Amino acid sequence: MSTYMLEIMTPERIFFQGEVESLIVDTAEGKRGILKNHTPMVIALSIGEIRFLTEGQWKACASSEAFMEIRPDKTVIMAQTVEWPEEIDIRRAQEAAHKASERLRQKQSLREYRATQASLARAMARLRVSDDHTVN
Repeated sequence: MSTYMLEIMTPERIFFQGEVESLIVDTAEGKRGILKNHTPMVIALSIGEIRFLTEGQWKACASSEAFMEIRPDKTVIMAQTVEWPEEIDIRRAQEAAHKASERLRQKQSLREYRATQASLARAMARLRVSDDHTVN
């Protein structure tokens, strides 16, 4: 299978830069797969998981909402935060999920409700990625 360049960036660092065979991301419409020579486009990514196949191994990371620019030979993802499974504090993510779940049960303004939903989604993505970090 042919490869293409993937760059994942945050404001603090270049999170990943290298050749990949395949990329799977979460979007508002569901999961989307990207291969070399994909049609150029810009896509908004949902809070969730980024998976990519590099050197015969699947790697996974948790991401905040992001933007992805796809070109035939290169894809760039720009996110506020991205974490490898080993960087995730599981206890903290569990506590954040619990607190967000409790806040969702309380009366809130629409703005507070959306912020709480985003907090819960980030915590759940971290927990999902940390549980699946032994992906083969």
